[in-house]
Amino acid sequence: MVDKSEKFSWLVRIGYAARGVVYILLGYLALSTAGKAGDGQAAVFDMIQDAPMGEVILYLVALGLLAYAVFKAIDAASNIESHSDDASGKGKRVGAAASAIAHLVLAYTAYQFAAGEKQQSAGEGGSGQEVAGSLLTWDMGPVLLGLVGLGFLVAAAVQAKNAYTGNFMKHVSGSAPRYVEPIGRAGHASRAVVFALIGWSLIKGAWFSRSGEIKGLGEALVALSDNGVIYPLVALGLILFGVFSLIIARYRIIPDIRKDNLKPRL
Repeated sequence: MVDKSEKFSWLVRIGYAARGVVYILLGYLALSTAGKAGDGQAAVFDMIQDAPMGEVILYLVALGLLAYAVFKAIDAASNIESHSDDASGKGKRVGAAASAIAHLVLAYTAYQFAAGEKQQSAGEGGSGQEVAGSLLTWDMGPVLLGLVGLGFLVAAAVQAKNAYTGNFMKHVSGSAPRYVEPIGRAGHASRAVVFALIGWSLIKGAWFSRSGEIKGLGEALVALSDNGVIYPLVALGLILFGVFSLIIARYRIIPDIRKDNLKPRL
């Protein structure tokens, strides 16, 4: 009989696969038409919605991304992936928290499209910007948004370190194909660039009253379009990160999530 922990692990694997699809389609949109990529996840989910059985796929994507977000939130709170207690380990947990927030927004957007609540056309902005705008109306909103921005900058640093060291492979089964590591390195490097742009835009919007510059995933990518060869390289890197995500949906080592390891631990 499959226990609840194993069922949740399978949902997390679906989340890795869903993340892969999002990054592959976003990178494809960026290489084919930068303007469409500017709509970020909304453009991606719009493409999925128009595919055969698009609504069913979107519900699966939303469910998987939600499970992935919960997994990252649990890791940030209780360190189930056994990060070290030094600054590097704490940075990884902060990055996990930022990843949880980002993928929660992705899951909600996918659900909106699946339920027919959103038929978004180019130029309307994505749910990430909507959430950021709503936060700024709260008394503590700018502080919270700025902290999320810092979390993204930390996450960017973690991604860059992973690209350099290949440290992410410690969470991947030894039976995974050898080409997973170079693909993962390229993908993490591109993700570091995009996360840094998102984080800095959130900080500027929250603490320097420049809310118009807040960027989502797609807008952060399109912001590089005037930087010559950097833009297609980052777009290609995001596609590779998507491929990496699809592969490790099968080979990712996911720790058991039980009641005794859910207690918050700082």
